[in-house]
Amino acid sequence: MIPKILKGVPAQKSGGFHDTESRKVFDQALIPEKFEILKKRFFSVNQWESYSGKAFAAFKLHNFNGDPVDREPLIGDFIRIDIPGPGEAEAKGYDWVKITDICFYEDSFSESLSITCEPSVNPQNKKSGHIAHFYSSAASSTFIISRSTDYLQAAVYGRNERPNRNAKFLDVIRNFAIAIGGMMGIAKIQWKQLTDSFLDFD
Repeated sequence: MIPKILKGVPAQKSGGFHDTESRKVFDQALIPEKFEILKKRFFSVNQWESYSGKAFAAFKLHNFNGDPVDREPLIGDFIRIDIPGPGEAEAKGYDWVKITDICFYEDSFSESLSITCEPSVNPQNKKSGHIAHFYSSAASSTFIISRSTDYLQAAVYGRNERPNRNAKFLDVIRNFAIAIGGMMGIAKIQWKQLTDSFLDFD
């Protein structure tokens, strides 16, 4: 399998990757209305868990200083992730990513929005420079929603996924276990749950 090459998605260079996509066809007259709902869901990071269910990870948006916020995300913000199971001990059980890019594309027939995140330090711990995530700093996740003339799509594209070895011994073991599971397809199943839920308007 070869990773898709898409505008706004970092190039795949090494490690694992995934292309997780959900697509739903609608009557053309409903596309604008449904896409507005999708955009609201997409930019409500703190609500992602409520769309996909309690078994999924919980996401909380924080500003550049590490303070929790309830607004649309901005470049430079952080997202605190609470995945089921043991978390990063040094980061008090959480994983952290930083929003490095937010892009918007539009032409006569389509429109898309993307948010790219990379593993980051814990912004609430000013004394630590360690990446507080099970993937290394080279990894990325790009979330994209898009509309065409007759369908909506929600997707997550993971790139350059390698275990984070720059951590304490027990965290390294935990990072390897989660990262290997992710690269074997477990993460794709979980992301599919989120992308499907974004498009569930019933």
